[in-house]
Order: sequence, then C-alpha cells, then structure tokens
Amino acid sequence: MFAGKGTISLTNCFIGVWPSPQFFSTYAHIEARSKNAFITIGKNTWLNNNATLIADKTSITIGENVLIGHNVFICDSDFHGLEVENRSNGNYDAISVEIGNHVFIGANVTILKGVHIGNNSVVASGSIVSSDIPENVLAGGIPAKVLKNII
Repeated sequence: MFAGKGTISLTNCFIGVWPSPQFFSTYAHIEARSKNAFITIGKNTWLNNNATLIADKTSITIGENVLIGHNVFICDSDFHGLEVENRSNGNYDAISVEIGNHVFIGANVTILKGVHIGNNSVVASGSIVSSDIPENVLAGGIPAKVLKNII
C-alpha cells in the first residue's frame, strides 16, 4: 500500500517475494506521511513481504541492489515526543534514514530514525538498528553493533 502526502519514488524494484513468509496474508506499507516527506527505492532492490517504510517528516533513501527481508520496519521518527507534554502535539524530531547500495537486511529488522547503513553491509535478522553502520561490515544485535568486516 502506498500512502501519504509526500513523494514515493521506485526505480525497477520488486515488492513481495514468493515463496516467502506472509506472501498471501500481508502487504508492504510504504508511506511518505507529510508533504515534505519522501521515500526513494533504487533499482533492483527487493522488498520482501510485510515491510513497513514510513517517512514521517523527512526521508528514507534505499540504494540499488538492496535485499530486505520480510517483516522489516524502517522509520524516520519516533512519531510522538518522549516528554509527556509532547506525546500528542506533533512536537518531535525526525531524521532521515539512508541505506547504501548492495546492502542485505535480514528478516524482522527495525531501522530507526537517523540511521545510515553503508554500502555492501549486512544487518542480521532480528536486529534493532539505532546508530550508523559503516560500509562492508556484518552488524547485528539489540542494539545492532558491528560484528565483523566482510570485505
């Protein structure tokens, strides 16, 4: 499903994978929520089933030849302020997310606001990525950290 007031740009990418979990029961949710928000997905990128991408106030940019596992969640904001007085007034930060080229993101990964993932890197299944991942590494865990160089 594509939603929002912003811009969504896809270049010869693939959404949904057969055979793979949740192929018949779910869909991808791709939302550029506000007028200034945008999502860009590069060519030859595969977005597996039940992926959720929400650019709330800024952007999510995904490079070329990226593999994204099923049930991945990527967002550019917390959607609510952490302080009690800011939880429902729209006063919260959003920071863009950038995923490089030739990145492999395993299943059930969450990528939070402000994260940049470098070219050729791999994010292990089940990880929560809350800080930058450099190029050419395997990262994983909660929170995700670099586990080893891969090139």
